[in-house]
Amino acid sequence: MTWETVIGLEIHAQLLTKSKAFSGASTKYGAEPNTQACAVDIALPGALPVYNKEAARMAVKFGLAIGAQINRRSVFARKNYFYPDLPKGYQISQYELPIVAKGQLTVEVDGQEKIIGITRAHLEEDAGKSLHEDFHGMTGIDLNRAGTPLLEIVSEPDLRSAKEAVAYMKKLHQLVVYLGICDGNMQEGSFRCDANVSVRRKGDPKLGTRAEIKNVNSFRFVEKAIEHEIERQIDLIESGKQIVQETRLYDSDQDVTRSMRSKEEAMDYRYFPDPDLPPLVVTEDFIRDVEATIPELPDAKRARFMQDYGLNGYDAGVLTSARAMADYYEQTVRESKADPKIVANWIAVELSGYLNRDNKEIAQSPVTAPMMAGLLKRLTDNTISGKIAKELLEAMWAGEGDADAVIEKRGLKQITDSGAIEKAIDEVIARNPKQLEQYRAGKEALFGFFVGQVMKATQGKANPQQVNEFLKKKLSP
Repeated sequence: MTWETVIGLEIHAQLLTKSKAFSGASTKYGAEPNTQACAVDIALPGALPVYNKEAARMAVKFGLAIGAQINRRSVFARKNYFYPDLPKGYQISQYELPIVAKGQLTVEVDGQEKIIGITRAHLEEDAGKSLHEDFHGMTGIDLNRAGTPLLEIVSEPDLRSAKEAVAYMKKLHQLVVYLGICDGNMQEGSFRCDANVSVRRKGDPKLGTRAEIKNVNSFRFVEKAIEHEIERQIDLIESGKQIVQETRLYDSDQDVTRSMRSKEEAMDYRYFPDPDLPPLVVTEDFIRDVEATIPELPDAKRARFMQDYGLNGYDAGVLTSARAMADYYEQTVRESKADPKIVANWIAVELSGYLNRDNKEIAQSPVTAPMMAGLLKRLTDNTISGKIAKELLEAMWAGEGDADAVIEKRGLKQITDSGAIEKAIDEVIARNPKQLEQYRAGKEALFGFFVGQVMKATQGKANPQQVNEFLKKKLSP
C-alpha cells in the first residue's frame, strides 16, 4: 500500500485506408511478402512521399470524437533510427506539431468513472515486419506493412492500475472501430499497445523511472505485462536496486517482461521536419465535413438504449459494445415488434452464448437479425414456448433455416388447444394417484412434478402458461 503505479499508454491504431500513408501501394492484409511495397516504401532514390488525405480525415474524425484540439497546421518529421525492417533509415511521423492534441476519454472501473487525458494523436507510417520463426539462424524481412498509416494515440500518465489501463484500452478500441477508422484486429497487429510503467511512493509528486513494454497485442497480455512490471520494479527498489529506463518485451509463455534495449529519448531520434513533405493544413470546411460523418458514439448510444428501450446499464452496455451488435439489436426490435427487454435477453444472453462458444463476431452470426426477429415473432404469438425457442435457435445456428422453416420441419408448433392440454393433464393425473394424494395433503412441491409430466407427455409443446393454469384447477381438492 506504500506504492503508487503510474501508467501511460501509447496505442497504435492502423488506419483503414486502401493505400499507404505516403504512397499508392495497397494496405490489404495477407499478401505474399514484399508484393505490396512500392518505390516510395522501400526508399528508392528519387522516390518522393505524398500524404494520404483519407488518413488525415480519419485522424480529425478521432480528434473530434474525443473532444480534442484539431491543429489547423501540423508538420511531418523524420524519426531517425536504424533497423532492418525500416528501409529509409527513418520513420515519417509527427513530433512537435501533431494533428490532434489535448483530448480525453471517460472510462469506468468497478462502477467508478474516471477521465483519462489524451496528450496527442499523431499520424505516422508503420515499419516493415521482421520474421524470425521461419528462417533458421536468419531473419526474413517483409516490407508489405512499411508505410501503412498509423494513428499513435498517447495518453497522459493518468492510469493507476493494470485494470484501469485495460479499461482505457478497451474503450479506445471500441471507439476507433465505431468510427470506422480501424478494424481493431489485434491478432493482425491493427491495434497494439506500448505501456509506460513506473512506480513511486504514495504522496511523492516526482515520477519514478519508467520502463516501456513494447507491442503488446491483447487486452489480457497488457494486464498481465503491467502487473508483472509493477511487481518487478517494486521488488528492485525494495532490495536497494535502481530501475533502469529501458524498453522491455512481454513473454506471455513465461509471464515475464524481458529487457530489449535502453530506452531512447526524443533527442536520440534526431527529429527534424521532413523536407519532402509540406505542412499538413486542415481547413474549417474540411473539419465540418468530417464532423458530419461521425456516427452516434458508444456512450450516447448506451444512454439512448437505456431510455428508449428501458434496458438496464449492463444490457445496454453489452448491446452497444460493438456498433454491429447495436445495429443487430435495433433491427431485431424493429422487425419483431417484440418487447425490447425480451429481445435484449435473447441477443445478450442466448445468441452471445453461441458467438462466444464459436469465437465469432456478430457480423459472422449464421442467425441474422431478420432470422432472430422471426424467432421472436413466433415466441410472442405463442406459436412456440420459451423452451422450444431455445431448441429453435440451436437449429437455426446449425444452418437448418429460418424460424418458420425449422418449426415446420421439426414439428415444433406449440399446443395451445385447451382441450388437448386438458386431456394430457387428465391422463397424467390418472397415472399418478399417489402423487395426487400427497399434493392434496399439502406437499405443494409436487406441482412441478405434474408440470414436468404434462410437458413430457406433450413433447414439450404444450403452452406452459395454460398447463400451469389448468393444473392448478384440476389438482385442487
